[in-house]
Amino acid sequence: MKKYALFLFAFLPIMLVAQATMKVWANDTVTEFDTRNIDSITFVDLYPDPIIGSYAYGADCSWISEQENDGVLFYDSLGQATDGMRVMRDAGMNSVRLRVWVNHTTGWCNKEDVIVKAKRAAALKLRVMIDFHYSDFFADPSRQNIPVEWADYNLAQMKQAVANHTTEVLSALKAEGVTPEWIQVGNETRNGMLWPMGQLWNNNGDLPNGWKNYAALTTAGYDACKAIFPEALVIVHIDNAYENNNWFFRKLKQNGGKFDMIGLSHYPMMKQWSGKDWGEMNSLAASNIKLLHNEFNCPIMVVEIGTLASSVATATQVIADFRQRVGALDYMKGIFYWEPQVYNNWRPKEYIELGWGAYNMGAFTSKGQPNEALKTLWKR
Repeated sequence: MKKYALFLFAFLPIMLVAQATMKVWANDTVTEFDTRNIDSITFVDLYPDPIIGSYAYGADCSWISEQENDGVLFYDSLGQATDGMRVMRDAGMNSVRLRVWVNHTTGWCNKEDVIVKAKRAAALKLRVMIDFHYSDFFADPSRQNIPVEWADYNLAQMKQAVANHTTEVLSALKAEGVTPEWIQVGNETRNGMLWPMGQLWNNNGDLPNGWKNYAALTTAGYDACKAIFPEALVIVHIDNAYENNNWFFRKLKQNGGKFDMIGLSHYPMMKQWSGKDWGEMNSLAASNIKLLHNEFNCPIMVVEIGTLASSVATATQVIADFRQRVGALDYMKGIFYWEPQVYNNWRPKEYIELGWGAYNMGAFTSKGQPNEALKTLWKR
């Protein structure tokens, strides 16, 4: 899916439940603090320890720090402004997904920003997925651009760069006491990653060494993940859950690629992408999830889902239907909503520069609270 982000940290008024050991929000008083230094934050008395391996009721909320920097506020069920991650935690979220860019010019979603958000998630006893894009910007089916600093690398150097970047970010998280449960190596890599080196095909057909290179780059990331966090599940992620995707993972394995879990994107209300209505999309996705497990016998997760913010009633029905279709599958390990906390047409400043509109699949109301579709996704 197309996505994008901007700007660097400032002192943000993050509002948190009161404890003696924290800089906090309580009794209508806001204490400002630098979110780059949140070592004093603890929610130990508020939330239970996470249950590793349980179902993930998740969200990719990578934009949240940039939104806060732009002055966006989030509100609890009483209408009081509070920390956005905590709003989602209290609505039922138990896991977060955070994307990593190599060197985005604004600093958002680079290593330092990811560490801040991951520490916030850990303080809320949330489970963490780290999503490596191996790019300076969004990597998705429309683009998988090599980071500027890696532009002239050969395959051996690119594999080392993937390993080094993965190791650097994960080691920094480990040093801060954050242990990801899942790590994604590449984002929506249906046509490979790090183009053109790891690209699989173009308009003229399959590219020479495409699968070999892509598998080698994926393995470099996989091995780096396991070296730092051997218990983490490493995910290979592609789009279009409604399609039969067995061929992709078969080819990846045939070329030496490794993965522990399959990750899929599913945007069932986007008929303009697929030509299918949401009911058919959900049915096909559920059927193809079963086919993947039958062949590869590994856990599967929808790491991105989104529904149209303009049609909350239908979106709620769509999510309830999809959950019903996959709910009995014990190998289906969770669903992550993509950037649900976007509301009121917020968009990164660079979207304006690029001429892009606001993301239209956020799942917060105009009052800055989770809508019914999101609550349905996270309902126990």
